[in-house]
Amino acid sequence: MPRIIKHMQVIEDHWQMLTLAEGETPEAVALPAEPTLLPLAVWLLRRDEIVAAGLELGVWLDAGEGPEALADDLERLPVIGVNFPKFTDGRSYSSARLLRERYAYHGEIRALGDVQQDQLFYMRRCGIDAYAVRADKDIDKALAGLAVFSETYQAAVDQPQPLFRRRAAHRQEAA
Repeated sequence: MPRIIKHMQVIEDHWQMLTLAEGETPEAVALPAEPTLLPLAVWLLRRDEIVAAGLELGVWLDAGEGPEALADDLERLPVIGVNFPKFTDGRSYSSARLLRERYAYHGEIRALGDVQQDQLFYMRRCGIDAYAVRADKDIDKALAGLAVFSETYQAAVDQPQPLFRRRAAHRQEAA
């Protein structure tokens, strides 16, 4: 069984990711019975069928797909994957941040695709809390990437107050 990083530890992953084969359409793809992340196109086209069947399914967004398409369905989705098709493509950072800040999504946001150790700290700052590290990378070493920096200066999803405000609040508490 594959492993992922979730909540700062390496765990077994029971979710699968469905991708459409060349020539396969969202209408024709078989819906799996096991926990699976579906492409956005499948979810949008077959949402009612999926909800009626009571399947444990999530959705994954490709780098060019925005989370606004899921705004009305977030409470139904325990996991939303954001795809990083290559290391240099950062569009999914924005999708994760929008899910957390604009849409107040509280479920799991999982980084998929070309996920490497150097990115994990920044992914967490954007609200991603699970990481499917690339198969050819050492997941235990990648876990260390989440603790690269002990303090952050800027506000972000994982720390809403910038450092100067946190320090000021600490001084006020100490006085």
